[in-house]
Amino acid sequence: MEDKPTILCVDDDPDILLYLETVLAAEGFRIVTAPSAEEALRIYKRSPPDAFIVDMMMEEVDAGTSFVKDLRASGNTAPIFMLSSVGDSLSYTVELDELGLSGVFQKPLKKEHLLSVLRVKLAHA
Repeated sequence: MEDKPTILCVDDDPDILLYLETVLAAEGFRIVTAPSAEEALRIYKRSPPDAFIVDMMMEEVDAGTSFVKDLRASGNTAPIFMLSSVGDSLSYTVELDELGLSGVFQKPLKKEHLLSVLRVKLAHA
């Protein structure tokens, strides 16, 4: 039996976390959730996941991007995907290359797109 990667999902919206947990667990991924960047950082330090899905705007407008910068500063090399509800304007508000993101998922999330991107990006994780 193939061992699927662990994904840490970070969002302050419990409905989004439940959706991610339901969809990704059904695909066989191990899921850990955090309702804040602060909690996610604690989880990361205890047991680094194989990938992250992080909401850009949580308890503060830039909480998601700050969390990603903290991860990179701490030496994280796992793929990080950002969740955004701001559409194409994301590229104007966030330096995507600077953050080293593996991808951006637009809300509302489309199940098949989410799964297909994760399957490809995490195939060798």
